[in-house]
Amino acid sequence: MRNTVQKLAIARGEQPAELLFKNARLVNVLSGEIHSANVAVDDGRVIGFGDYKARRVIDLRGAYLAPSLIDGHFHVESSMLTAPEFARAVVPHGTGAVVIDPHEYANVLGLDGIRYILESSKNLPMDFFIMLPSCVPATHLETAGAQLTADDLRLMIGDDRVAGVAELMNFPGVYLGAKSELAKIEAGKGKAIDGHAPGLRGKNLNAYVLAGVRSDHESVEVAEAREKLRLGMHILLREGSTERNLSHLLPLINAHNSQNCSFATDDKLAGDLVTEGHIDHAVRKAIKGGVPPMAAFQMATINTARHYRLQNLGAIAPRYWADFVVFDNLKKFAVRQVYKKGVLVAENGKFLGRTKARVPQPRSTMNLRFKPGDLEVKAKRTGKIRVIKIVPNQIVTRTVILSPRIKDGEVTADTARDILKLVVVERHRATGNVGVGFVRGFNLKRGAIGSTVAHDAHNVVVAGTNDSDILRVIHELEQMRGGQIAIANGEVKAALPLPIAGLVSDRPLKEVMKRIDELNSAAHLMGCDLDAPFMSLSFLSLSPIPSLKLTDQGLIDAEKLKKIGLFV
Repeated sequence: MRNTVQKLAIARGEQPAELLFKNARLVNVLSGEIHSANVAVDDGRVIGFGDYKARRVIDLRGAYLAPSLIDGHFHVESSMLTAPEFARAVVPHGTGAVVIDPHEYANVLGLDGIRYILESSKNLPMDFFIMLPSCVPATHLETAGAQLTADDLRLMIGDDRVAGVAELMNFPGVYLGAKSELAKIEAGKGKAIDGHAPGLRGKNLNAYVLAGVRSDHESVEVAEAREKLRLGMHILLREGSTERNLSHLLPLINAHNSQNCSFATDDKLAGDLVTEGHIDHAVRKAIKGGVPPMAAFQMATINTARHYRLQNLGAIAPRYWADFVVFDNLKKFAVRQVYKKGVLVAENGKFLGRTKARVPQPRSTMNLRFKPGDLEVKAKRTGKIRVIKIVPNQIVTRTVILSPRIKDGEVTADTARDILKLVVVERHRATGNVGVGFVRGFNLKRGAIGSTVAHDAHNVVVAGTNDSDILRVIHELEQMRGGQIAIANGEVKAALPLPIAGLVSDRPLKEVMKRIDELNSAAHLMGCDLDAPFMSLSFLSLSPIPSLKLTDQGLIDAEKLKKIGLFV
């Protein structure tokens, strides 16, 4: 703080403050009450409550004043926006801080990816805190662009903006005591250790928590979340673009446990962030679902700040940063104004903050070795095939066993039964690895869609009705240096170049939103009936998440973490 003695004099009322928020209805997440208050601010921090003199007075006339919101777990790359453009999208929704896991940057670029997001997220009208990715690559069953060890994490854990070690997705490795996983937990001692344990219960969950893991955002059922809560885990209720678990988990929340729960989005598209909202959307949905408003605001602010040890964030009290949201209706929670360190940075949905010049882009990451024959799947005389079944609005999949369509001795897509060919091509090291499988759930009737956003290794993933369009998609993605694209009958219907690591656009927010809308519209015109087809596509190679996935190394039984054959 600037001149502590002077600040103390201001707090005592002997000198005027810079700013006074007058006649506020203060959402006090520390005391759990809403009370009238005048809030004095100086040098970006809260000085105190009371009848202070100030050089500038803002009369809120009874409007609510709450702390800015905090997202407890987010992969910023999922928005496909740079950090400045992400801030432009979420600050008007009241977001003041986000805890990010740059897992995608790290899988493509390694430590350089983490350094890139640290640098590009500086000096923005919101705070970015980094959790160091713990699973790069996510498993041994895919080829990523980099590998991070515990020694790599130790190099960066001391950074002030590093809040801890990100989700330990190799949860079997943790509870079985794998030295590599325990070393990563040890590297983060003294800071937060995030978990990722879908469906983990019983004694193995006990061991996972005993190892040092302190949170989880993967629960989809109340019983699972309650068991984790009982063991001391901080539960992050997730509401993203496809991972929509909030409604199912709301019955978990009560007056006795809400302090150990927070909100997270995990992955959310730019358009959804702007139109639906960010953490403000989760607050509204929680309140509508029966969570007391105070508990919802605590879950969106102080609970998250305390769990991640974010100093002087998440509440309105002396010494805390003056990060505020102003709104008029507690239940509707429509953000009217947003302040960062006492400076107005958004009003009535319009971003008013400043963003700095862009930092240099990372290197190109499109290194493919691929030939058309790699798409062929020779039929067997007898035998059915394993097909990935999409679960709408979830990242988990199911396994279905179906008889294949065979043409000229090859297994092909079968649009009449909603079976598409699915292809994953390694793009980082030019290994020539190509995985080929089949997927149900897109309902695509023609063409192909593809993406270089393909969790977690982010190779090229394509789903299509015919090999010709699949090949064209792969070629176009290589030429664009990464991106997302929809092609039908050899014609590009829509495309979004993602030249930053094949993950993120270098274009402004509005243009990215427009391109995403065009992509989704194109996919829908091609027959797809999923809400977010490209995000659903991006999770089909996520090998740690059940049950059946496809990577560049082939079909993966994600529950047993092993390769399996296409034919049964």
